[in-house]
Amino acid sequence: MAEPRIESIDQVSRLLAGADYVAERSLATVVYLALALEKPLFVEGQPGVGKTEIGLALAGGLGRDLIRLQCYEGLDAAAALYEWNYPKQLLRIKLAELRDQDSRAAEPVIFSQEFLLERPLLRAIRAEKAPVLLIDEIDRADEEFEAFLLEILSEFQITIPELGVLKARRRPLVVITSNRTREIHDALKRRCLYHWIDYPDYDKELAVLRVRLPQVEDGLAGQVVGFLQELRRLDFYRRPGLSETLDWAQALLALNAEVLSPKLIEDTLGCLLKHHEDEIRFREEVLADAERRRLILGGAVR
Repeated sequence: MAEPRIESIDQVSRLLAGADYVAERSLATVVYLALALEKPLFVEGQPGVGKTEIGLALAGGLGRDLIRLQCYEGLDAAAALYEWNYPKQLLRIKLAELRDQDSRAAEPVIFSQEFLLERPLLRAIRAEKAPVLLIDEIDRADEEFEAFLLEILSEFQITIPELGVLKARRRPLVVITSNRTREIHDALKRRCLYHWIDYPDYDKELAVLRVRLPQVEDGLAGQVVGFLQELRRLDFYRRPGLSETLDWAQALLALNAEVLSPKLIEDTLGCLLKHHEDEIRFREEVLADAERRRLILGGAVR
């Protein structure tokens, strides 16, 4: 199937909606510009608000292959760009020695593309059809790793000393995400279009829940979203995001819940809060305090 030609912001909105991604006009605009200008998109925000899903939705909506590089501490060029297939190179040398033990003229060529192991960045550069390259949680990688990306994001090319410069046949659509656990260098950000994704408001969160889990009854969906909106007002170490909303709603479906109650919330708290200190704070400051429980739970429970 041919890739759809993107000619407007409204078309981007429809494309994302078709991939079950609820996007504001501002996000649709920056995605349109990333496609039109062939520039990388740098998306920042709290965990669980839908940053990674942008890359997944674009790959699905555009019909492109998704190449994902999950960042982590210690990520280096060998894991992200390329490395040489050393066992195969050694085998070629041994075979050449066996074939012609007395001649030095026929030294085997071992630094060629035959022996090159592609990692995500090189695979995105060499792809026949422009893929979506998702560089996920770049803030988890070391600062030195950002230098590896500068040449790619500037010229969409990679320099391999033994082979020279490999340029992209078609520029990939690059989506870079960050949870902002550390600041990313300006040299990288300047090569990208930038977008911040915040926690959703009530209307957006309800829309996402209805799109992703349409089997949740309207009454329960409203209670779930109303509770999450109030919960994020508390001073937690890690506030629940949209991913936790969906996980919790799925758990409530599995329990055949029809309405929320303080007991049900307490029993399923592990779907929402992923740090022990936050669970303790919630139980001590909300569930154990009748007045505050009334203010936080409000009309979300009966």
